[in-house]
Amino acid sequence: MADFIPPDLIEESPTVTPLESRPREKRRQRLFQGMQRMPSSPSLAHGGRSRSASSPYGTRGSLSCVSLAATPSFGQYPSGSVTPGYFSNNQSSAPGSPIFEFPAFDGIETRVPRKVANVSTTYLNPTIASLPAEVAATRSRSGTARKVPFDFWARMPDEIRVHILSYLRPKELVRISRLSREFHKFCFDGQLWTHFDATEFYMDIPAEALARIIVAAGPFVKDLNVRGCLQIEHYKRTEVIVKACKNLINATLEGCRNIQRGTLHNLIKANEKLANLNLTSMTAVTNSTCKIIAQHCPQLETLNVSWCKHMDARGVKMVIRGCPKLREVRAGEIKGFNNRAVAETIFQTNKLERLVLSGCVDLDDEAFKMMIHGGRPEIDILTDRPIVPPRKLRHLDLSRCSQLTSQAVAVMGHLVPDLQGLQLSGCTALTDSALQPILASTPRLTHLELEDLSELTNDLFSQHLAKAPCATKLEHLSVSYCENISDMGMLPIIKNCTSLRSVDMDNTRIGDLVLTEAAAMVRRRSSRTPESNSRPTVGLRMVVYDCQMVTWTGVREILSWNAEIRHPSPISEGTTATYPTEIVSLKCFYGWQQTVEQHTQRVLKGDFAAAARLERKWADYMQAVEEAGAGGAGLRRRRRRAREAQMLHADEEGGAAGRRRARTVAAACAVM
Repeated sequence: MADFIPPDLIEESPTVTPLESRPREKRRQRLFQGMQRMPSSPSLAHGGRSRSASSPYGTRGSLSCVSLAATPSFGQYPSGSVTPGYFSNNQSSAPGSPIFEFPAFDGIETRVPRKVANVSTTYLNPTIASLPAEVAATRSRSGTARKVPFDFWARMPDEIRVHILSYLRPKELVRISRLSREFHKFCFDGQLWTHFDATEFYMDIPAEALARIIVAAGPFVKDLNVRGCLQIEHYKRTEVIVKACKNLINATLEGCRNIQRGTLHNLIKANEKLANLNLTSMTAVTNSTCKIIAQHCPQLETLNVSWCKHMDARGVKMVIRGCPKLREVRAGEIKGFNNRAVAETIFQTNKLERLVLSGCVDLDDEAFKMMIHGGRPEIDILTDRPIVPPRKLRHLDLSRCSQLTSQAVAVMGHLVPDLQGLQLSGCTALTDSALQPILASTPRLTHLELEDLSELTNDLFSQHLAKAPCATKLEHLSVSYCENISDMGMLPIIKNCTSLRSVDMDNTRIGDLVLTEAAAMVRRRSSRTPESNSRPTVGLRMVVYDCQMVTWTGVREILSWNAEIRHPSPISEGTTATYPTEIVSLKCFYGWQQTVEQHTQRVLKGDFAAAARLERKWADYMQAVEEAGAGGAGLRRRRRRAREAQMLHADEEGGAAGRRRARTVAAACAVM
């Protein structure tokens, strides 16, 4: 069968040189040894040997097979015949497309020559695939693939790279920008410099470097904070900064005393979108500056000109009239607020939500009344109150306005219903009558500062503040240096004002009962947790130093409540011990403060056992000191016990820092 060729195929096929007449080469003989012919005629389909059913070869290409494209040309075979072999699938090939197949010999790939020349594409088997060019290029002579290095940063999208760099601070961005030009381009991308805050490095950065950074990022900066940057002193540097920043929305120039007046005016004129402007303590600010602000900043919402000595209240009046969106004015220690025209302007606008006039000693009763209810308001016959629209004030600071009296402050009653913060510290002439109508008509009051008001009594706190609509919402209360306040006034406050977060009561007559009630109030309002590794937080801060009625017993009560661990009772089953989630932070007599701070630190770390041990030893020491101070029999023995308790307490405090204090023990000598 293998030697028979049909006549029709012989006529159509070209003449083939016998295999014996070609040069005999060892490699070619080994390569074609064992190869067979299989006729492509349909009549000879069953002449060859049938293919094994378990043969792993199919019609799909395989990278493990070697194509004839990698072999040299050994001659031509008749187009109508092929060599039958082990890969026969009983299918006839198309005429004129001879196919070469190889038997499954081990190591046949190593016998194929590497260099190929003059090979026709018609000899390729469509069922056999060769290696791709990119895969073959990565293979070395040893047959192992080389790993192509992957540049993760270069192939990352620009948006992701900018987002990663946005987590760095300005100081870190400047350092990274020195790595390469590419990093310099991304580190000074406009999206990273929309907010420029120099508060972290304003004391270290030179003026030239600061100017270069602002110039590079100037067109993109919207929030500029150069508070305290005194190194910007030369007019050329500030002019460069002013020309670069033209899209500012928030600008803080507090403390920049070296900026010239013309430079400041150019900065304001170039940024018409300014919404928040802080010019605190700037010597270049005058009434002319306020006029420029009123003309070129129609979007202004917040203005801070506190401690600007070269301006007065007339500049504030121009800004209020020229900026319809103004909501906050801070003008601490500015002169001229006794001007009736300024007061009338503040009344007519009725848009201010925060007004800070602390230290304005010129403010008197008539001017303040005009700010609240105008010049000549209509009076209601039944209630005897001015008939005017209520003010929109939420925060009012009148600290150290010494000329204000109770009659003027009481005018705010029922006219400031949205008031949340009121500061009247230093207005020494105020009495209970000034605050009674205010407390009765401000249900949203959360911050109240009444420091150094010596005329206030316990009746104001126990009968008015404790029963006021704002009692449950009050968070901060300061009654320091109110010398007439005692436990009778503060106990109802601590009981009813359950939202308190800070209370300042230094230099008052309060005693241990207030401390005990404060600990109980925090215990009632806070929840407890069964997790032993929990970390409590400070829920109430109290200042009680220089209070003569506060003793170490009251301070110990606070410490005991802070470190309390409630164990389950024998009656209850299936319960575990609970731990506090809120504690009281106490500032007391300076001789006890170190122990209190050590105790608080241990509680905040969750080490309740060490905190309880410190509290117990401190109590023993204080008790021994009191006994040693008493006269009579046993005085020497009590003093010796006091010294021993003091040493134990000192050891406990030193142990908090990881090392106990050294002490010498003298050996007793016995004389016979």
